[in-house]
Amino acid sequence: MSLAVTDAPLILDDLVPLAQDALASAETLLARAKLTVREKVSVEGKVSAAAIEREQFAAHGLAWLATYVEALKQLAAYAARMKEEGRFGEIEQLIVQAAFGEYLWQIAGGIPMSQGELVRPQDLGLTEADVSAYFSSSVNKLIRSGNTAPVRARLGELINDYNGATFGDTGLEDTYQAIREQMRRFADDKVVPFAHEWHLKDDYIPLDVLGQMAELGVFGLTIPEEYGGLGLGKESMCVVSEELSRGYIGVGSLGTRSEIAAELILGGGTEEQKQSWLPKIASGEKLPTAVFTEPNTGSDLASLRTRGRKQGDVYKITGNKTWITHAARADVMTLLCRTSDAPGYKGLSMLLAEKPRGNDAEPFPAPGMTGGEIEVLGYRGMKEFEIGFDDFEVKAENLLGGEEGQGFKQLMQTFESARIQTAARAVGVAQCAFELGLKYAQERVQFGKPIYSFPRVFGKLVMMAVEIMVARQITYFAAREKDSGRRCDLEAGMAKLLAARVAWAAADNALQIHGGNGFALEYPVSRVLCDARILNIFEGAAEIQAQVIARRLLEGGN
Repeated sequence: MSLAVTDAPLILDDLVPLAQDALASAETLLARAKLTVREKVSVEGKVSAAAIEREQFAAHGLAWLATYVEALKQLAAYAARMKEEGRFGEIEQLIVQAAFGEYLWQIAGGIPMSQGELVRPQDLGLTEADVSAYFSSSVNKLIRSGNTAPVRARLGELINDYNGATFGDTGLEDTYQAIREQMRRFADDKVVPFAHEWHLKDDYIPLDVLGQMAELGVFGLTIPEEYGGLGLGKESMCVVSEELSRGYIGVGSLGTRSEIAAELILGGGTEEQKQSWLPKIASGEKLPTAVFTEPNTGSDLASLRTRGRKQGDVYKITGNKTWITHAARADVMTLLCRTSDAPGYKGLSMLLAEKPRGNDAEPFPAPGMTGGEIEVLGYRGMKEFEIGFDDFEVKAENLLGGEEGQGFKQLMQTFESARIQTAARAVGVAQCAFELGLKYAQERVQFGKPIYSFPRVFGKLVMMAVEIMVARQITYFAAREKDSGRRCDLEAGMAKLLAARVAWAAADNALQIHGGNGFALEYPVSRVLCDARILNIFEGAAEIQAQVIARRLLEGGN
């Protein structure tokens, strides 16, 4: 199938230096935007929380601009590495060219923070002179030649003929590629054929699937070998999470519970707690769940009210929690509660609260613990619950770290990994949407030919492929930063912010390609749309994520 509209050369000969030069222009504009937004939100020379709230659109717009610049920075670095290694083929070059062309235009014309919110340079206090200076010769060349109809047509041809696991070389090392292939085979064999039925029936992911995941090392992926894990880094976690989420986000998210629990115990637990809990989590013997959120708090953890009162050798827990994933089948809860009257975060402690496994008939067979399922649009397979505690007992020895008042600090140490892992899940969901949309477009015949031959159809899939690569590269970068021991909360937040939007756009466009059939529950793309929607909400809603990024940028973060 030929989609070409021109025989002229499409790839810019000087693409890598051109991208790097254009990136410098974008970085200059970002530096100027930081100054102008900081002026908006400062009182007597100091950044004001009240002013940030008043100027929230501008502050969050700055976060999105910084995310775009970081994404382009990592894509440029990817291009340079691939060229040096002799792996920068036609597919990879066209993806980079299209991504730079599109994102550079959006920086000047409007970055979509959501479907109805575009942030433009003037919203950030930037002047016409600032924007004119941004349009360097390199920026102009990439805008003119990047995301053009001929480029999309050629990428469309390449996508149509491509049979690889992902479209384009992701730039990973051979070890990670082998992990990807192993997880993709598992997902294709044990997950994909059954995922939609699990979703439609709101069934649990079968325990035998969890057992096979445990055998593959999914639950102990980043746990050190001395505690029974594989001792791999966060980049491997990204690959595993991505491939399993491509099969079904519920399966890809099972490892999240273990990742969070292990990170908490590794970062804040005593040596005895590490020796006791980590091998059981790594083997899948103990399934954890995170119990943080309360009905009226959401992201405002300082307002948590669930109370843990120490009486002898136990804590007695009273209060209510909500949006607890996989709560009934979990064996241990990482439970954040208030153990003193100290204000705000200072009174919070983390408990490793053991509980028996439940089922649909009796989800919480434990004294002092009740709850019920929250029915949800998507993100099924583990089920969501609200829980009530009434003098539920937790062993005092299971106070994480053995010291009260450390709970919020301990939880904060997990945010980087959790957001990187969520970004990887989002990439997997986007990849799933891409594959479903592509298969349908190639098979669906209208007006005597596959609908893939129409530019508005293959163009959607081309931009999915382009943005998936962008989201992958910023996610992998954040993981490498974490593996190197460097602070990466800014990069992790940016990866999560962008990847979640990419997943939603991919799912929405894949459903559009299906037309009316996409609206039918029998088609898996309907599930993927529901699954994708949660990614902009959990692990920090997009607005909260932008707020956190903005605060870091405005208060001195790079």
